[in-house]
Amino acid sequence: MTEAKERRPSRWVSVSSSSLLLTLLCLSQPLEAKKVDLEAMLRSGYGDSVRIERKSLLLTRAEAADVQKAARMRLSSRIVRLYLVKRDNKTLRCGIVLSRKVRTKKAAVLYLITPEGRIDRIEILAFAEPPEFKPSGRWLALFDGKSLAEPLRSGEDIPAISGATLSARNVADGARLALAIVQRLGLCASR
Repeated sequence: MTEAKERRPSRWVSVSSSSLLLTLLCLSQPLEAKKVDLEAMLRSGYGDSVRIERKSLLLTRAEAADVQKAARMRLSSRIVRLYLVKRDNKTLRCGIVLSRKVRTKKAAVLYLITPEGRIDRIEILAFAEPPEFKPSGRWLALFDGKSLAEPLRSGEDIPAISGATLSARNVADGARLALAIVQRLGLCASR
């Protein structure tokens, strides 16, 4: 009986030393998932004199349906994390944080939107996929000034990212959702 066990090939026998080394190197690379002080980031972008209001909204079924129709895609959650950047009771920007699955792991993206309904900037807050799939700041800047009136589709009016197609699509789809949420609910109006 022990001889049969010894003759049975081990599944580790076929692994070459070079593929084992490559696997160990890949596993040792840190994934880019870090905590971000969102309020500090917003203050650094708009000045220390701004006030940040943080809210969680639960969209009604009717609001969610309206947003989905405007964005031309499904919402993964009716819960919305909203940040209002205000100065002297005037809303300067609306920030919507969307956390969505890219491939197998989630990415959290902040979409900053002007009161006129245009993207001011996009920041990736957390990205648990391998770093080479993360869209660059230069690519994210292509969304600046865009509104919901534009298609905002990766590979169409926004260039695709070679090798990171799903990441690019995730950001573009999120931009349409964030713009639709702000527009349909009138969230960026000064209050």
